[in-house]
Amino acid sequence: MGKISKETKTLVAFLAVCVLWGTTYPAIRIGVKDFPPGLFAGIRFLFAGILVLILGRAKGLNFPDNIKDISKLSLVGLFLLFGGVGLVVWAQQWVHAGIASLIIAVIPLYMAIIELILPNREGLRLRGWLGLLLGFAGVILLVSSHTDAGAVNLKGVIALLIAALSWSIGSVYSKTFQPSGALFTNIGIQMLAGGCALTIVGLLRGEIALLKFTVPGVLSLLYLTFFGSIVGYGCYIYVLQEWPASKAGMYSYANPLVAILFGALLLKEPVNLLVILSAFLILSGVFIVQTAKHKKNIDIGLKVKGG
Repeated sequence: MGKISKETKTLVAFLAVCVLWGTTYPAIRIGVKDFPPGLFAGIRFLFAGILVLILGRAKGLNFPDNIKDISKLSLVGLFLLFGGVGLVVWAQQWVHAGIASLIIAVIPLYMAIIELILPNREGLRLRGWLGLLLGFAGVILLVSSHTDAGAVNLKGVIALLIAALSWSIGSVYSKTFQPSGALFTNIGIQMLAGGCALTIVGLLRGEIALLKFTVPGVLSLLYLTFFGSIVGYGCYIYVLQEWPASKAGMYSYANPLVAILFGALLLKEPVNLLVILSAFLILSGVFIVQTAKHKKNIDIGLKVKGG
């Protein structure tokens, strides 16, 4: 049997990211039925961060060599995981998994807007503005058509939109500096920072008294820790080493489709024509914006995940 080529390995890793990060949304939805959101997200990233750093040390990978880099990496972790994932977990107490994944898919649209206000950045063509309008029109259709059905509520939608903004800011900020240390260990620091912040908030909110260790809740937590965070991030890091970031970032188109499928199969979430139309509008808008740049596509961020 012949040796597996590097391109085949990269493609398998890419497909793993498409599936694993798409399944994090229904896994979160299951988990928050039993676990309070702050501690649920905090424990996940605390354990994942610690395990990644231990693995990085065991493999002899370099760690950041100064406090400034650690501080910047921690700030990225706060934007991505505390503000981004933390709000997704909180919102999924009320918002269905598939719908949450579609709203989070607007991250590249936020990045296009952020680029407009940054100095020395190219503006969008008319086609890009059309993509922005199309994407957000899809969000409006999705929300307005499912509020009465119990799939979303206003505070959940607002939280998800803020989560997408936080993730976008963190991703853009992460591209403004080149820290010392290996990429793998740097992500471990980000997860540890985000996990600490989420855990502290959960404790301050009195969530320790609300903990319920059920089989579905514990299994979802373990799945998110190992497959959503460690395996998912590991595969994505490998893909980034072999492919350009713009090509690796194409997983973001698959995540909502996977989340909708597994949400329907595992949670019996409804999938109707309006969900399909909304998904088409949002993902089409994202595609148009990403391909409307004058010289280069929007980089959706080295660390963009599902939940």
